[in-house]
Amino acid sequence: MSRVVSRHAVRDSFLGRNGLTLAFLALMLLSILGHALTGWRFDNEERREHGQAAESLAEYVTGEDFLSTLFENWESEFLQMGLFVLGTAFLRQRGASESRPLDPEQEPDPEPVPFAQRPWPVRRGGGWRRAYEHSLSGALLLLFALSFVGHLYNSWRQHLGEQAMHGQAATTTLWEHLWSAPFWFESFQNWQSEFLAVISLVVLSIFLREKDSTESKDVEAPHAKTGA
Repeated sequence: MSRVVSRHAVRDSFLGRNGLTLAFLALMLLSILGHALTGWRFDNEERREHGQAAESLAEYVTGEDFLSTLFENWESEFLQMGLFVLGTAFLRQRGASESRPLDPEQEPDPEPVPFAQRPWPVRRGGGWRRAYEHSLSGALLLLFALSFVGHLYNSWRQHLGEQAMHGQAATTTLWEHLWSAPFWFESFQNWQSEFLAVISLVVLSIFLREKDSTESKDVEAPHAKTGA
């Protein structure tokens, strides 16, 4: 009995209610720390090779080199998730756990929710509800746009710094950098890996399973079953 109570206590605790978010938040922070420390060491090695003074860690993480790579990665992640959310609203894949059923009649009816428990934009109705209906994809694509701008600006500053380091005149404008091959090379090399990850998840979920995961179909479900 005490073991059952303790399990309920863990599940109802703050950690139990938010474990998924907290676990990935911790992984993200550890990854950012590793990114900062290794990038800082690498940047100072390059600075020594060019006869420049070393930077402190604080100077590095607030500088264009670190911020450019940080926003470059965030940009691709938000683009992937935003397009995936939109794609699953309109497109289908037979047998994939992430897809809606091929036949609209097979889609489950939404469970009735008391009016007072509905989100406030739904209670307000009208334009508020219509905006809320697409708020998830909208938020992800907005975060993509903000990350894209952060990547562009800091990549441009990084490019100017490299020109100065090699004794060249730093004359490239932000607009010129937007259309440069180096900037789009940085973006596309990350975008393609994100789209590959989506394809892998969609296709592998047709044939493979992960017990108790919401991203997987039931272990006994046939391959042809579409939707988790």
